[in-house]
Amino acid sequence: MVHPFNGEAWKHFNSEHPHFSTESRNVRLELCTDGFNPFGSFASPYSCWQVILTVYNLPPGMCMRPEFMFLSIVIPGPSSPKFNFEINT
Repeated sequence: MVHPFNGEAWKHFNSEHPHFSTESRNVRLELCTDGFNPFGSFASPYSCWQVILTVYNLPPGMCMRPEFMFLSIVIPGPSSPKFNFEINT
């Protein structure tokens, strides 16, 4: 796994928002999801999807450690939400 600070999207964001990128106290976050079947059977239609928040301001060796990944919400349901869920702030 590679830390995204070398990626083109990161560089593009820095060039578009220089006021944000120059301030080291601003927090860069990643929001990721992954689904699993809590009953361990692929025949069961029930699934759970966790939404995990990761801080990218940390050094590459630290940002993917479990102690720096935060479980934000769990989406239970009879089937996967795929692209049909929203997070309202």
